[in-house]
Amino acid sequence: MARFLLQLLPDPKQREFIIDRTNWKLGGQDVNILVLAVIWRGVAIPLLFEFLDHSGNSNAATRLLILEDALEILHCQDIFTLYGDREFIGQDWVDSLIDQGIPVTIRIRYTTSIDGLPGSEWLSDLQPGAVGVLLDDVEVFGSPMNVVGTFTADGETLLVASNAMKSHKILKAYRKRWNIECLFRALKSKGFQLENTHMTLHDHLERLLGVLTLAYVWCILVGLQQSVRLKTHGRRAWSVITLGLRELVRAWSQPEKQREVQILAFIDLFSPSQTGFLETVGY
Repeated sequence: MARFLLQLLPDPKQREFIIDRTNWKLGGQDVNILVLAVIWRGVAIPLLFEFLDHSGNSNAATRLLILEDALEILHCQDIFTLYGDREFIGQDWVDSLIDQGIPVTIRIRYTTSIDGLPGSEWLSDLQPGAVGVLLDDVEVFGSPMNVVGTFTADGETLLVASNAMKSHKILKAYRKRWNIECLFRALKSKGFQLENTHMTLHDHLERLLGVLTLAYVWCILVGLQQSVRLKTHGRRAWSVITLGLRELVRAWSQPEKQREVQILAFIDLFSPSQTGFLETVGY
């Protein structure tokens, strides 16, 4: 599936990936899934899933398994960076990524050592009017990295480290990590209602996620073909997923002859020749 999706959704540039985890609980049963997604045209496309047999965070060994699968279908030189939040830190994890030639852009904790000092200390002496600090070529998890430090609107410390880009570019790039949260909402509460299936067996869920991934991508491909008004902030009034799903439902609801023509046209979108020149829209 992952190989097919990468071929279907070509990108002339190095690709950006996101690793994250989604979970829910059904009765006493935890469903905990590690996901590797690729960013394409401003949306996150799920490529690989790893089911965890426990609740809570993943460990470095499990994350490396999913990356080993990824490196069977792409080269590390194809990867611009891998985004991750504060779950995806630690020297063993970062060392393994560096050894495999995978650049990282990860949010680190305020206690994480940066050149021997806790991250929070780098923000403690901000000058009046300053919104953050830019640190280039500092040591994080035993490796040279660039770091941006600032505060969120809620006053929480925000530190992001990267060996893929200079410090002044990190914060804007890291915002792309949010795309995977939009993906999870589309698969769950705001879209396909994955949690409401009440499935907990891993092999059943794995097959279902494969089907949902194809349906999700189909919605994106159809949605990208639709015209929609822009709001004052420049974003679409409706997400590309919503637009695609509506058009697919409308097509299936048409009389037989019209339905056949429309659905075949939408099926034709599953071709790299149709997807190579689509615009970047995001959610």
